[in-house]
Amino acid sequence: MNLVYDAIVIGAGAAGLFAALTAGRRGRRILVIEHSRQPGAKILISGGGRANFTNRRVSAANFLSANAHFAKSALARFTPDDFLSLAKQHHIRYHEKTVGQLFCDTSARQILEMLLAECSSGQVEIRTGCKVESVGRETGFAVETSLGRLEARSLVVATGGLSIPKLGATDLGYRLARQFGLKVVDPYPALVPFVFGDADRKRWSDLAGISTSVRANCGDAAFDEKMLFTHKGVSGPAMLQVSSYWRKGQAVNVDLMPGRSFEPPPQEARRALTFALPQRLAERWLAVEGFDQPLLPVRRVDARLHEWSFVPAGTEGFEKAEVTGGGVSTADLSSKTMEARNVPGLHFVGEVVDVTGWLGGYNLHWAWASAHAAGEAI
Repeated sequence: MNLVYDAIVIGAGAAGLFAALTAGRRGRRILVIEHSRQPGAKILISGGGRANFTNRRVSAANFLSANAHFAKSALARFTPDDFLSLAKQHHIRYHEKTVGQLFCDTSARQILEMLLAECSSGQVEIRTGCKVESVGRETGFAVETSLGRLEARSLVVATGGLSIPKLGATDLGYRLARQFGLKVVDPYPALVPFVFGDADRKRWSDLAGISTSVRANCGDAAFDEKMLFTHKGVSGPAMLQVSSYWRKGQAVNVDLMPGRSFEPPPQEARRALTFALPQRLAERWLAVEGFDQPLLPVRRVDARLHEWSFVPAGTEGFEKAEVTGGGVSTADLSSKTMEARNVPGLHFVGEVVDVTGWLGGYNLHWAWASAHAAGEAI
């Protein structure tokens, strides 16, 4: 084989570009190929267009994986401060929101432009509109594409998951993993709104647009965030967070008054609840729960406020999921290099791997950290 490149990176998203620039800085000859016409499409829409690019509180505890310890190595070797140092070099101004979430002051495009500038300075070549047709392995890797045959010593798979298919999401990364003998944990929509069953939709869907602060939990996971009623079910940060832990048939438990007790005099209780919760929600909740008497049984109301639950019919699927759960099994990858244990030179980074972050900048940081690990190893 004529090994023109040290590595070919499949995917010009956050993880692919970061792996490329990391290796390019080290003098490696890198080619990034992207099947879409533009790189970084998902970066541009992240954080409402301002890119929640990391979180000051990143730790392995903020991620779901079959191996809870897998992310520790990469996260320890590329921290939020490391990314902030790079952002400051490019004069990107940012601000902090809830619990350590960091956003660009102006636009997510600044993050993409920074990545592309760093790739350029590292002499990284980027080809868009380049579709992968097949991958083979001899002394190196041969990638047959719509733009011809490409060859390299190493291959970095940064294809993302199945979320937001309108941006070009495919299952290519999972197919490549299986082709080379790696296991794949079944992908599922994560950070995604819930859909009510018919009965709950009739009860609640006309409250679409109403939000309130709650504590939501599913299994052992609990989050204090906002819940938002939609025409189909519920969304908002609290619901998106627990959706990553939810499995079909499970109940989602909701504390409608987290950290507070409801203890007004019975004659004032009905009115008091309309101040404690959005008025329409309070009135509907009392009706649904069967509290129709003039004088409310305050203790029972208080208990139910902390124990409301529902069983979702499902989620809004990959079309509305912010990320994909599951992915290439961490059992088959090195946590230090993201390299396949039994296929030297083959690396998987970012969302395609079975490491899924919470809402709040964690998934972009996993893209940076896992890509940095692979880029340093190429």
